[in-house]
Amino acid sequence: MAPLLFQTQTAAQILAPIPHSNRRLAPAPHAVGFLRALFPSRPPPAKAELLGLIADQRRGLDTQSDPSRLADIVSCIDALAASAPDADTVSDASKLSGTWRLLWTTEQEQLFIVRNAPTFRTAAGDVLQVIDVPGGSINNVITFPPSGAFVVNGTIEIRPPQRVYTCYAERGQLGGSFSAVWERMV
Repeated sequence: MAPLLFQTQTAAQILAPIPHSNRRLAPAPHAVGFLRALFPSRPPPAKAELLGLIADQRRGLDTQSDPSRLADIVSCIDALAASAPDADTVSDASKLSGTWRLLWTTEQEQLFIVRNAPTFRTAAGDVLQVIDVPGGSINNVITFPPSGAFVVNGTIEIRPPQRVYTCYAERGQLGGSFSAVWERMV
């Protein structure tokens, strides 16, 4: 399955660094096979480099205070997109529809909730996107184990060959300025 790679801004456009505490989130799940469908034979070096760069970044929290790491990650995302510029990674609804787990992002609202969960005496669990292409819907879900969740419902617009745009009621607009790397859950 092809990954969802959202990138709509450069490193220079990222907001001010987010300070982080010594509290650590659960490590990101193992991402073996993350880009296997996009690169079935021999993956480009950028894949392994990207997964290595994001592995210890707590879904992007640590990246916000490390402009050099952010630039490296964005470069890897660009390299992956450039390695197959004409590959249509979003039009097949059966491959795109499903539940995706966030590995890394620059999206400030998600990072804010994950970072501040301890303030409310909880910890953020998985950050998910549930995509239904035929139904035109997308749901962002931040879980708070054992039984809580923060859910934002929206609509999705597919723009082949490699773009997915979302619209959420509270924003009232398509798109957004963030980068993200997602892993499809089986």
